[in-house]
Amino acid sequence: MPSFDYHCEECVRKLGKPFEEVHKWLDEFFMAKWLPLLKKTRHRQFRHHKEGIEQVRKMWGNEAAKAAEIHIRADLDSDNYPKDNPIPLNQKHFESMGLQ
Repeated sequence: MPSFDYHCEECVRKLGKPFEEVHKWLDEFFMAKWLPLLKKTRHRQFRHHKEGIEQVRKMWGNEAAKAAEIHIRADLDSDNYPKDNPIPLNQKHFESMGLQ
């Protein structure tokens, strides 16, 4: 799984700035102390999908949405998700695809 620093550095390379707030928001459930360990390892179902990207767009704009997509693609790539497959639409779609 790519680290927070990796996500920030990739966005600097591709977009010119780190977008820390986007990466923190996408991985908020992974970092939550109250969430059981099992759910932490499966935190991506909550925001790592097209619906999550659109939420980022509403909060921080179009460039931030690009950063969210870069983050999600990197995480999916680390799980050997085929690069030509689309990003899941929402949490239900994410889960139906057997992703974690």
